[in-house]
Amino acid sequence: TLSREELNELVSHYQEFELPPIVMVGFNRRYAPHIQTLKAALAKKSQPATFMMTVNAGTIPADHWTQDPEVGGGRVIGEGCHFVDLLRHLAGSSIESVNAVAMDSSCRDSVAITLRFENGCIGTINYLANGSKAFPKETLQVFCGGGIAELNNFRSLKAYGWPDIKQNKLWRQDKGQKACAAAFVKAIENGDPSELIPFDELVEVATACFDVVDQING
Repeated sequence: TLSREELNELVSHYQEFELPPIVMVGFNRRYAPHIQTLKAALAKKSQPATFMMTVNAGTIPADHWTQDPEVGGGRVIGEGCHFVDLLRHLAGSSIESVNAVAMDSSCRDSVAITLRFENGCIGTINYLANGSKAFPKETLQVFCGGGIAELNNFRSLKAYGWPDIKQNKLWRQDKGQKACAAAFVKAIENGDPSELIPFDELVEVATACFDVVDQING
């Protein structure tokens, strides 16, 4: 959905079914192997976590279709949504508040987003279009209960003072696309959506992204 109106229409149709239909959005990063490791390690912590996600998104021309709100939704709706979902997944708690600012530019696509979750976790997403391609595209740091975990481009995972996480480097980057698609196919075959993203989380993430867009566009 590219607007609140489309989202409301989707939710309305969803609620018309006696047996909820299977609905999936390709938020593949939560299915990545390193994210599963982080999720399991966080489950053993009793303290809230702090997440810092940096997305070196790169420049896309203003006339590109992804920048068009009516076609691609703009970069927050079209791609930034993945990272809102990722932090929502790792926090394991509903989003309590959203705050966002954007640098002045023709596209307003260098954005700093702060999320607060109901369980006390906080997260920042720096989605930036003004960096160098020489730097990794996606990096994540997690601080929790005296430990720190660092994910580099969905390929290597390091930990500092966090025994539950072992240093691990994959032969190749894995953002979870195959696992995400496999979970969807399995749900269709078996009629069991338990491995999919809950519908209310999909709505929550979409709503948060619309909040971001409203704030940066003022």
